[in-house]
Amino acid sequence: MTDWPLVTGLVGGVLADAMLGDPRRGHPVAAFGRVMTGVERALYADRRSRGAAFTVSGVALAVVPALAAARVSRGPAAGVAGAAAVMSRAVTSGAATATATWAVIGARSLCAEASRIGFALEAGDLASARELLPNLCGRDPSGLDLPAISRAVVESVAENTSDAIVAPLLWGALAGPAGLTGYRAVNTMDAMVGHHSPRYERFGWASARLDDVANWGPARLTALLAAGCAPVVGGRPAAVWRIAVKYGVRHPSPNAGWCEAAFAGALGLRLGGPLSYAGRFERRPVLGSGRAPEPADIARAVRLCRAVTAAATAVASAIAATG
Repeated sequence: MTDWPLVTGLVGGVLADAMLGDPRRGHPVAAFGRVMTGVERALYADRRSRGAAFTVSGVALAVVPALAAARVSRGPAAGVAGAAAVMSRAVTSGAATATATWAVIGARSLCAEASRIGFALEAGDLASARELLPNLCGRDPSGLDLPAISRAVVESVAENTSDAIVAPLLWGALAGPAGLTGYRAVNTMDAMVGHHSPRYERFGWASARLDDVANWGPARLTALLAAGCAPVVGGRPAAVWRIAVKYGVRHPSPNAGWCEAAFAGALGLRLGGPLSYAGRFERRPVLGSGRAPEPADIARAVRLCRAVTAAATAVASAIAATG
């Protein structure tokens, strides 16, 4: 039987994000991050076991309330009054799913931040572009020139299309509001502690590995959807998929490379190469066989992101409808 509250909630949340963007005050994800900062202070030790406890605590904090609310909404009902109660619960469930979806996806903010940097670069305002870049990714912008910032933005749009849009929608379709909130908790904890650094190498291991697992399917779905949507930016689906398969496995991340390689193929670009991130210098493998990114390619990447968002919403709705 079709779970219409889940379908309408997912679609409604995507539309709310498109129209309203992120909540300006009291963002639930920011509140979760503040709580988990306190949990980290209480649990921290340079041990994997403590990091695992941190990760389990965060998942429980995000998932248990959603599961409890879902159980209440499925209570028994009979007769005319019972039918009215069922309808009321369905509306409430759909509204709750829409609210959770709106809170955990970030399509509008991702596209807006990328576009602001693109406008600055096209106007020749490198200083403003450097100032804006930390809103989108953690790279050190101080030494980046125009092509390097263009590349950073396109790569961030590609990766975040999966992390901030496709992955939460897919987990929401598979597991309802608990999937939405649980995925966002995992991804947020990875952003907090899942780094290769002296402090987090052991403590952040569990969060980083769980994030890898949670994003394995969504990253590959993102690549497939980017290939399917490639004609909106002049790409060819079959060629894009071949590039994603060929280059995606070369990235040090088990997931990010698939998204970046697919975007590179769709946009006809060459991504990857040297970067400075969180005080570390890395030389990433080249992804794709096209030209180097230019400022105008940021708008094309945003257009592809929006097309993938629409496609991911349709896929998630279909999964929810047949689940």
